[in-house]
Amino acid sequence: MLLLNSNYFFYYGLSMKKIIIILFLIAITISAQNHFNKGVNLTSWFQVDSPQQIQFTKYTKQDFINIKSLGCDVIRLPINLHSMTDGTTEHNLDPLFLSFLDEVVDWAEELNINIILDNHSFNPAVNTDGSIIQTLIPVWKNMAEHFKNRSNNIYFEILNEPHGISDANWNAIQQAIIMVIRQIDAIHTIVVGPANWNSYSSLDDMPIYTDKNLIYTFHFYDPFLFTHQGASWTEPSLVPLAGMPFPYNVNAMPTFPAELNGTWIQSSYNNYINDGTVAKVKELIDIAVKFKNDRNVEIFCGEFGVYIPNSNNEDRVLWYEIVRKYFEEKNISWTIWDYQGGFGLFEKDSEEMFNYDLNTPLINALGFNDIPQTEYIKTQESSPFLIYSDYVENGITNSSYNANATLNFYSTSSPYSGKYCIEWKSPKQYDFIGFDFIPNKDLSLFANIGSNIYLSLMVKGDTPNSKFHIRFVDSKTDIPEDHPWRMKFTIEDNESTKWDNQWHKLKIPLSMFSEQGSWDNNQWYNPIGAFDWSDVDNFQIVAEVQDLSGRLFEFDNIEFVDITTGIKADDVPTEYKLSQNYPNPFNPSTTIKYSIPRSTEYHSVQHTSLKVFDILGREVATLVNKHQKAGNYEIIFNAASLSSGVYFYRLQSGSFVESKKLILIK
Repeated sequence: MLLLNSNYFFYYGLSMKKIIIILFLIAITISAQNHFNKGVNLTSWFQVDSPQQIQFTKYTKQDFINIKSLGCDVIRLPINLHSMTDGTTEHNLDPLFLSFLDEVVDWAEELNINIILDNHSFNPAVNTDGSIIQTLIPVWKNMAEHFKNRSNNIYFEILNEPHGISDANWNAIQQAIIMVIRQIDAIHTIVVGPANWNSYSSLDDMPIYTDKNLIYTFHFYDPFLFTHQGASWTEPSLVPLAGMPFPYNVNAMPTFPAELNGTWIQSSYNNYINDGTVAKVKELIDIAVKFKNDRNVEIFCGEFGVYIPNSNNEDRVLWYEIVRKYFEEKNISWTIWDYQGGFGLFEKDSEEMFNYDLNTPLINALGFNDIPQTEYIKTQESSPFLIYSDYVENGITNSSYNANATLNFYSTSSPYSGKYCIEWKSPKQYDFIGFDFIPNKDLSLFANIGSNIYLSLMVKGDTPNSKFHIRFVDSKTDIPEDHPWRMKFTIEDNESTKWDNQWHKLKIPLSMFSEQGSWDNNQWYNPIGAFDWSDVDNFQIVAEVQDLSGRLFEFDNIEFVDITTGIKADDVPTEYKLSQNYPNPFNPSTTIKYSIPRSTEYHSVQHTSLKVFDILGREVATLVNKHQKAGNYEIIFNAASLSSGVYFYRLQSGSFVESKKLILIK
C-alpha cells in the first residue's frame, strides 16, 4: 500500500490525471526477462563527492573491451548520483558529469554491453531518511529525461542499500520514483530493491509493484565473517579477524581476537559451525529464489564477494564457485563486487593489469573466459609520454593530498590548450597534487646527463614571490634501510616563471633535479644518494617551501618531450591501427605499417606479434614477436620463397587483434 499522499506528486508536477496515465503505461510495459547474465561492478570511479573528483581515465573503452572478453554482458556502475547535481532543489545534473557518463554509455552501446546506472549515494554509517524522496524525485526525473532516448542497454537502479528506514516507508518511496521515471520514460528497465541493505531476507516485504519492467535486486555476503574478515568499515572493525576458513573446518579456525570479545562478532564466530557451510549458503540464496518463483519476476544479485586482505585465496575461490554455480542453476543474473579493488578479480597486492595480474583460479571459478596471463616486463621509458592533458592519463592515478586546498582537474577558466586545465587554489604547506604511475616507471634514460627527453609543463600563478617544488618519488622496497626517496626541483618567481597570471612553459631536464630525502614512518631521513630513477612511483607538485594560502596556480600539458626532434607525447599514437599493406598485390615484397598506442592497459609496452598465414590458416612467416613500446612501426615483408596466392597478416598486441588480406602475384 502506498503510504505517501498525493501532495508529493502534485509538488513535482504530477496531476492525478498524469498519475493515472503513468499507471496505465506501467501496466502495459513489457515484462523484464533475462536481460543479462553476468558482469562486474566498476567501483571507485564515479563514487566521489563531485564531478571534478572523477578521474575519468581510470577506465577507458579498452577496459570495457577487456571486461567483455571475460564473457561479461553487464557492468554495474556505482555513482554518487546525488553529488553529481547543482545542489538546488531541482538537482540539475552537472554538465561535466553528464559529459563523462554519456561517453561511458557510448562505449557500452558500441560494444553491446548492458550498463546499470546505480544510484550509489550511500553512506553505511548514516541511515536512509524518509526525506530522501525530496532528492530522489528530481534526480531521477532529470536522469530519465536525459537518457530516455538511449538504447535498452541502460538500466536505472533507484538506490543502493537503503537501511535504517522501515520497509513500508522505503517501499512507498520506491513506488513514487518508479512513477516519476515512467512519467518520462516508459521503456528503460528499473532495478528495485528492498530495504535492510538490499537484503534477500527483505525481498518478501516489498509490495507487488504494478510495473512489469522491473528487475528485483539483492546482495549476498554470507557468511559475513568469512566475506568481510579484515574489513575496517564494519562496527566493530573486523581488521583483527583473519584466516576464517570456508567451509567451516574446526582445525582451520583462527584464534578469536581478544579485542572483539563480547561483541556480536563473537556470537557469530561461535555459530560459524552452522553458518559457514555450503548448505547454509544455498539455504540463504533459496530465500531469493523463492521470492523469484512466487512473484514470477526476474531477480539479480547486484553485489557479492569476499574481501581479499585477510582471506585464504583457495577458500575465497571455492566460495565464488559455489555461489556462482548456484546462481546460474537458479537462473539468477549477477555482478561481482568488484572488478578491481578489495573484492576484485586480480591477484592480491598486484598492479591489477588485465594481461598480467588476473587471479586465474578466481576467473575460472566465476565461469569467465580464460585470459592468458604473461609476466610483466618493465622496460626503460624511451619515448615522450603524457602525465596530464585535459585528463590525468590512463595508467596514472590521482594520489593528491590537500588539507584545505581546492583542486580541480577540469577547470575551464583559462586552459592553455584543449578543454581543461588543473586549478589549485589556496594550498597549505605540504599539500600536493600527486600522479601515481601504475605500474612504476623506469625513467633512468631520461635522467642521464645529456638526455634529449625533458619534463615539460605549462604553469600560471597569480602571486609574486611564490615558490613550490615539483618532485619524483621512488618506490619503497622491503629493505629496512630503504625509503620512498625524493628528487626535487624548485619553481619560483623568476624570468622563466613570472607569477603574472600568464602561461609560462617550462622544460626541465631530469638531471637538474636534486635529491631531497624521505619522509617515512613519521620520520625524516636525509638523502644518501639512494634515489632510484628505474623505479619511480609518483610525480608530485608540492607546497613544500611555504604556505600558499590565498594563492592560485594553474597547470596544463604536463608531459615528457624530446627537445631535439620536437616530438611530444601527443605525437605518439592514441589507438591501435593496422594499415593495408602497400603495394597490394605485390611481388616479392610489400610494406606493412601498424601503430601501438600509449597508455594501453596501464602501461606503454605490449607483447606484439605480426604473423602471415596462408589461406588454410597455416603460419608461413613471423615478422614480429617481441615486446614493443607505443609508437608507429613499418615492416617490409619479403615473400620471395612463397608461391602466388592469397595470404593474411595478423597483428596481435595486448588484447588487440586484427587481420588483413594480401595478394602475392609472381
